[in-house]
Amino acid sequence: MAATRRRIAVLTGAALAAAPALSPLRADDLRDALLTAYNTNPTLQGARASQRATDEQVPIERAAGLPNASAAATHTEILKDSSAGNTVGAASFGPSRQLSGSVSLGVPIYSGGAVKNAVRAAETRVQAGQASLRGTESSVFSQVVAAYMDVILDQAVVGLNRGNVQVLEVNLRATRDRFEIGELTRTDVAQSESRLAIARSDTQTAESNLISARERYIEVVGKPPVDLQTPPPLPNLPATPDAAVAVALDNNPDLAAARERTRASGYDVKVASASRLPRVQVFSGGSYTNYFGSLGGAASSAFAQSGSGVTAGVQLNVPLFQGGRPAAQRRQAQDREAAAMEAEIGTERDIIAQVRSAFAAWRASNETIASNQTAVDAAALSLEGVRAENSVGNRTILDILNAEQDLLNTQVRLVTARRNAYVAGFTLIAAMGYAQARDLGLDGGALYDPNVNYQRVRHKIWDWSNDPAPTPKSTRTVDTPAQNGAIPPSAVAPVPGV
Repeated sequence: MAATRRRIAVLTGAALAAAPALSPLRADDLRDALLTAYNTNPTLQGARASQRATDEQVPIERAAGLPNASAAATHTEILKDSSAGNTVGAASFGPSRQLSGSVSLGVPIYSGGAVKNAVRAAETRVQAGQASLRGTESSVFSQVVAAYMDVILDQAVVGLNRGNVQVLEVNLRATRDRFEIGELTRTDVAQSESRLAIARSDTQTAESNLISARERYIEVVGKPPVDLQTPPPLPNLPATPDAAVAVALDNNPDLAAARERTRASGYDVKVASASRLPRVQVFSGGSYTNYFGSLGGAASSAFAQSGSGVTAGVQLNVPLFQGGRPAAQRRQAQDREAAAMEAEIGTERDIIAQVRSAFAAWRASNETIASNQTAVDAAALSLEGVRAENSVGNRTILDILNAEQDLLNTQVRLVTARRNAYVAGFTLIAAMGYAQARDLGLDGGALYDPNVNYQRVRHKIWDWSNDPAPTPKSTRTVDTPAQNGAIPPSAVAPVPGV
């Protein structure tokens, strides 16, 4: 599997790296879109921030097993001494004010395994979170590819519909000319006018769809699409759905995350069990008291006005009865572990279904491409024949209009099939676990490594070790212009086969 992974990673990286570098002043390519989303997409940036929060659970759990120290100070003004029976004054031997301070230190020695297993659970959830982050990358990249291909598809559909409108406008003019000289009837003119009106309506619908696709692209990528280029072919994909499933079960990040969450739940059961076991702690402390010369009243000189003390010891806490709470917590943790196990199986089922469905869609789309290409060639030949036969009176204007509509329909089906094949192929790669940044050869700077932050914080023990206030990393799109239905000259260029 590792060799297969490296092969697909190299092929995918080479395909995407073959495109030129990012520049807002020229046409965009798929690599540009993926790299921009990788650096600025809010879903991905939010997932990274959430993972950093998950990292902090490790030092939080570890803190329970580390020494703890505290200090306290109290200043007291004694307004009435009840033991003397009167207001504090010369006749009272009690102090009128005092200052007391203490310092304590506790060192946990044994906690029944609660701290150890809580740390293990937190570390395992960090691994699960890192796998989920890779899954988020794959999901965002799949959205980028779909948005990219939708823009290309809708641009092609707009171009085809506008070309059809132009053809129908020529047909209508020719039909009116022939009607004027008596070769055709008013019915022929009406049929041409009707088809032209429908074609213009279809063009407006196509332009609306294009605007929606471009706005979706802006939402996912973070900037408007600029003359999107034909994407590179996808690398070789598995020959059978079983081969694809086998790879996915080993590499899919969402499934890896589910497995780690199940492991973490097992540690949670041990943490809950530890609440029934003894706990041992070593402690020490120091205290200081000062009466400011007020102890003893008039005879204060006979009394010590300050004092200090030091204590140390070992504390053993043995739970005897807690009202069934520990057993309930253990049962609760076991049920959560069972839920995690079922969720893991559910994720596995979902991955298998995704892979098989994507494989079937990819293979069917490729076969559809071949069929639709044959249909386009045949429809073009048929239109040419119908026009020739119409010139000698063997075909009607309606026959020409129908042939033109058939050609348009087959052309739209062809570009749609090519879009579907590419998206299905990338979806299959993503489900197999090969659509992460490390697999796609995205350079443009260092890739985000979630383990860097984890290693940075896992052993931090200083209470004042703060990070700077967070700031947004993703880009806003409020300043992007509203999109329109204009298409570049290359809009009807074919989408590559997969």
